[in-house]
Amino acid sequence: MSSPTGPAGLPVRMPRPRQTGRHRRPEPAVAPEGAPALVLAVPGALSSAARSLAEETLSIARSELPGLDARIGFLDGDSDTAEITAEFPTLQAVLGAVVAERAARIEFARAAGQEVVEPQGPDAVVVPLLAGPDSGLLRRIRQALMDSPAAAELTDVLGPHPLLAEALHVRLSEAGLARADRARLFTVATAADGIILGTVGGEEAVQTAGITGMLLAARLAVPVMAAALDQEGSVAAVAEQLRGSGSVQLALAPYVIGPEAAEGLLDTACKEADCAAAEALGAYPAIGKLAVEKYAAALGIAQPAQGAQLR
Repeated sequence: MSSPTGPAGLPVRMPRPRQTGRHRRPEPAVAPEGAPALVLAVPGALSSAARSLAEETLSIARSELPGLDARIGFLDGDSDTAEITAEFPTLQAVLGAVVAERAARIEFARAAGQEVVEPQGPDAVVVPLLAGPDSGLLRRIRQALMDSPAAAELTDVLGPHPLLAEALHVRLSEAGLARADRARLFTVATAADGIILGTVGGEEAVQTAGITGMLLAARLAVPVMAAALDQEGSVAAVAEQLRGSGSVQLALAPYVIGPEAAEGLLDTACKEADCAAAEALGAYPAIGKLAVEKYAAALGIAQPAQGAQLR
């Protein structure tokens, strides 16, 4: 069979047929027109690093759900100083802006003689930038929602989730503390044989982190135990327990995104456990994906199934 040809007999590049069946790549969902804003509630001290992390997370979120109106609201932002507010807007101020902008759009449409359909549902969906529960921080986020004029819905925190176990595995492998690929039978000389999963938020956070810890243990085939970075003696006690059960080389896997952990917590934990540590989760792609997953679930937007890729 001859191939199609163009001018001068040159072959013509034909479009590839669209994939069908089980190997077809799922079509990405698109945010409905007029959908509520996703507001990422960022805890912790204000810093350019925290802002950069939040912006990168929202960039991933927008790529997962095109058309998404995604914003950042800082729990500890300063609404009194205009210069700081522009860079670190408070959660309450961002929610107020969402309401004002929605009202302005409706008024503009009415003035233009357009048919106006009042938006249904919340003004915004607030997603805490937290891997696990922290009752103190969540209480402050709820208070910010109550103090704002917005009808906002607060989602659960991002974990536990298999994607976070994947992220922890990657961070450990980047630090040379775990095998990068469990499917290949090579070893890392510095690989840990016991993992301390360090979280913040007290005992509730430790219990919840234990679920992700079990998924991480299955990936690494080594024991993983959760400890509270913000509870005195918790990390040391877990390190002692792991060593008592036969682990020799420990590693700390921070089960924190970053901003929620007070400065110096990770360094103190490493000293208490006398071990090396991986980096915090940071802006790992799974964080943005999970933020969108929480947002979509709150609004009933169907999305392609998210799952951790086995490494």
